[in-house]
Amino acid sequence: MSEATNDPAQTGGPTPETALAAADQKGPMLAADGTPLKKSLARALRRQKLRALMLIAPLLLFVLVTFIAPIVDMLFRSVENQIVSDTLPRTVVALEDWDADTGELPGDAVFQAAYEDIFYAAERKLHTRLGTRLNYEMTGVSSLFRKSGRGLDDIGEVYQDQFKDVDRAWDKAPLWAEMMGSDAWHAQAEAWTKGEPLPEFELRAGIADVLPRTAAAYAAFAEFQRVEEEKSLLKEEPWTLVHTALYQDLAAGDVSGYTGPHAAELAELDALVASPDFETVDIRAAFEDIDEDWMDPEVWTTIKMYSPNYTSGYFLNAVDMQKTPEGAEFRDEDERIYGLLFKRTIFMSLVITFSCIMLAYPVAYLLANLSARSANMLMILVLLPFWTSLLVRTSAWKVMLQQQGVINDVLVWLGLVGDADRLVMINNQFGTIVAMTHILLPFMILPMYSVMATIPPSYTRAAKSLGATNWTAFWRVYFPQSIPGIGAGSILVYILSIGYYITPEIVGGTTGTFISNRIAYHISSSLNWGLAAALGTILLAVVLLLYWAYDRIVGIDNVKLG
Repeated sequence: MSEATNDPAQTGGPTPETALAAADQKGPMLAADGTPLKKSLARALRRQKLRALMLIAPLLLFVLVTFIAPIVDMLFRSVENQIVSDTLPRTVVALEDWDADTGELPGDAVFQAAYEDIFYAAERKLHTRLGTRLNYEMTGVSSLFRKSGRGLDDIGEVYQDQFKDVDRAWDKAPLWAEMMGSDAWHAQAEAWTKGEPLPEFELRAGIADVLPRTAAAYAAFAEFQRVEEEKSLLKEEPWTLVHTALYQDLAAGDVSGYTGPHAAELAELDALVASPDFETVDIRAAFEDIDEDWMDPEVWTTIKMYSPNYTSGYFLNAVDMQKTPEGAEFRDEDERIYGLLFKRTIFMSLVITFSCIMLAYPVAYLLANLSARSANMLMILVLLPFWTSLLVRTSAWKVMLQQQGVINDVLVWLGLVGDADRLVMINNQFGTIVAMTHILLPFMILPMYSVMATIPPSYTRAAKSLGATNWTAFWRVYFPQSIPGIGAGSILVYILSIGYYITPEIVGGTTGTFISNRIAYHISSSLNWGLAAALGTILLAVVLLLYWAYDRIVGIDNVKLG
């Protein structure tokens, strides 16, 4: 018999080295379709990931549109302030050279720029929006801009009437269109028919050199008529601002070299303006006639301070501060409301959360330890409030807590309080805490119950068998295992309560409302969306800060829902 050998080379069996060498000679391993196996697996993995992405794409899009986008929009609105620079562009530039610290009014150039800007804004119905925005920073500015929008027409009418007395053609659209517009544009305007797009206005060559202010004003008028009104310039007489601009050009320049259309009529006006009998209007005095508040340097200071496109003013107002030429300063004591509201919101939310813990723990304990039949019945009672509207439940508490309500009637019947000394339990913090504790209680019970249901009863029995009393077994064995449920319920209830709106609005009165009620007021009533966004951003930051603190102290990993 031949001797056995363990040498693979002698037996002819493959070794790892020979197998690798053979694989290298044959090339990479191939899939069934002939492609390299590694490439085929990578392609299959990409397809699998793509299918998974397509499955969750609708959810991602929904979250992006309904959650992420509103938060981003809120953050943007809390600092956005483009309305001032967009509505008063010339005034903002003119105010750059004005020093507000001097306490003096700005120069005539600023009043001239404000006249033009407010006139344009009034034609576009934007001056009231600007007044509303600045009124958030200085009371009375809103009415100031409304009056100015109506009164600035009077300035140009003085010149319009005098020009018309010389030649009534100055009060008609054709003369202005022929003098200001190019021949090519004029031909297109005459050929235009209703229903077609209006031709884009084009200034006559050289007219801007002779009448620069008039050309700019008329071009703005032409663009407004084409885009906003969709009316032909051949039929619409220009703004009174254009007449003012024409006077200023004639008073400041020499038009004797002008030889274009209506040169003779323009020369007549030039002579009229040069005569001593020609009536003029001082722009600064006209503003004072409209409203004396324009002579208050603080108005111009407010415009200058809030002229940048982005501002910290909303956030300063949200923390009871304001912008001043010297920097940020706290408001007067009687004007500080938001700090109090934030403190009240945080404090009352903590009280509501603690109240829910105290009431929910025994209920959750019973749910976890009763028989299945009894636990199911108790669970129905816990969930029963969800079958009715939140508004109905809150209104029911308003009926029960009022001085002539059910609770006070019972207390009077029992003799605990006198009929003349009925308790005030509504329109205050007590009413808000009671109503919100009732409404949010299920959100505390359910997380607690889901955790308690997983605690084995044998742990408590084992502790008792080792000599522990009922209290010791509960406190040292059962309670520590239920803490994750308390944490989950506390986070849920606190986050819900800190942003609650309906219940504090109905039963809170003036002392039991939350910061969310003020946010809703600015969104729906005062329309100060910037301040509402700043308050919402601060509230979001407070919630995230408390969440971070909870994670550092307790640990978010210890929170369980069962």
